[in-house]
Amino acid sequence: MPPGPDMTLELACGQAPVCGVDEAGRGPWAGPVSAGAVILDPDRIPKGLNDSKKLSAKARAALEEEIKDVAIAWCVGLASIEEIAKLNILHAAGLAMRRAVEGLSVTPAFALVDGNYRFELPCPVKTVVKGDSLSCSIAAASILAKEARDRIMIEMDALYPGYGFAGHKGYHAPIHVEGLRRLGPSPIHRLGWAPVKAALAATPVNGELDL
Repeated sequence: MPPGPDMTLELACGQAPVCGVDEAGRGPWAGPVSAGAVILDPDRIPKGLNDSKKLSAKARAALEEEIKDVAIAWCVGLASIEEIAKLNILHAAGLAMRRAVEGLSVTPAFALVDGNYRFELPCPVKTVVKGDSLSCSIAAASILAKEARDRIMIEMDALYPGYGFAGHKGYHAPIHVEGLRRLGPSPIHRLGWAPVKAALAATPVNGELDL
């Protein structure tokens, strides 16, 4: 099994404090995009940090609480459906990241951002491909972003029943396709998404209804 993330990249920045930044929700058909920003205390690193997608729901929930308890600073930012439509998903994710970094109670000297796109943030940025598997700070940010967005989608399931948002969180799922065909789009659907258009028209995209 490959080793989990550590603080090597944070130390290599040569400046402190360093925040990790990651987003959740660029791919779904519905809901906002969220981003987490976390400055970890090097002496209080939660055990078991990893890419949020590699963790069980139970592990993520426990780590979210611990991260919030022991981090020097943390914040989650959001970009709305309207902002996604106006800016496109990439720049909406960047907006959510900027809001998360700007919302930190401690100003970071450097930001480690998951991926390969250098978003404009209020501090110097280093991009890290697969950063949530390499950097503890980015992994922590990925967990906070995902947990926050998942809670929103569970709330949206109560507001807009019939699509199964609580289960799939806005991603592709048979119940989601069926709900779109039966009910049409909800106010939180991303109407510009090709899979949403395809589901509404009951026609496949590239041979299949999937992302």
